[in-house]
Amino acid sequence: MSNPFDLGDTESYSRWREQKLAHAPATINQLMVEVRDPRALTPNEHAALAQCVRRSNMAIYASNMHEADTDIPRLLGAQFGLTQLDANWLAGEDGISEIRVFDNGTRQHYIPYTDRPIKWHTDGYYNPPQREIRAMVLHCVRNAAFGGENQLMDHEMAYLLLRDENPQHIAALMQADAMTIPERVDENDGVRPAQSGPVFSLDAKGNLHMRYTARTRSIVWKQDAATRKAVAALERLLTSNSPHIFKAQMQPGMGLLCNNVLHDRSAFSDDPAHPPRLLYRARYLDRIAV
Repeated sequence: MSNPFDLGDTESYSRWREQKLAHAPATINQLMVEVRDPRALTPNEHAALAQCVRRSNMAIYASNMHEADTDIPRLLGAQFGLTQLDANWLAGEDGISEIRVFDNGTRQHYIPYTDRPIKWHTDGYYNPPQREIRAMVLHCVRNAAFGGENQLMDHEMAYLLLRDENPQHIAALMQADAMTIPERVDENDGVRPAQSGPVFSLDAKGNLHMRYTARTRSIVWKQDAATRKAVAALERLLTSNSPHIFKAQMQPGMGLLCNNVLHDRSAFSDDPAHPPRLLYRARYLDRIAV
């Protein structure tokens, strides 16, 4: 069966590449869809979001729903076949995480729960293969007084640009031991064993999955020349002015629906006179059904 992500199938790749570039959004506005109620989309709203996901593995919805209600991301995801929540140990009882600043407790030791910047990554890069994060909904309840901007990049577009530069970059990043997250011992979570795996991989249906973090601590890259060159090329891409990197400042009622695309977050600060920044994050083992 042909697959554009097979390095040996240059014909399928050429066809896919042509279509991918032809339909690539030129601005973040082309990924935004206004919806009345994310919990119960109209057929037109659903179709518009699905079309964005087909183009670039992500869509941004904007609504007037500012309530602190985890049903918003959960019910939105369910409308796209997302049901298998990754109920990690820092998530709430319903499997959805509150992304806000925690001044005490275990969460304060993890960057997502601080006001510090987060480098480029895909979610769950430290998870074992059976718990790969395929999709995510990130819903904004309250934004920060300053900062907290996200950069977004379709992982398929990153693959395309790297493969165009040098197909050996892709070969290196598809090695089973390309990236290793060392063992971690946590007093609450126990021992998380070392986890090695590829950056780019294919699921059972041939869809492209990406596992990546730009962090430099608690990560070990394979030390062959090809991998070092590939990682450097990816780092250059993510720090470039590529037109395929979009910036999004989430406002209350807005959210990101995506197939775990590359993203980062700038540092932010809250206004002590107002409630702090709050986003809900729902991470799924499913891929968006469009």
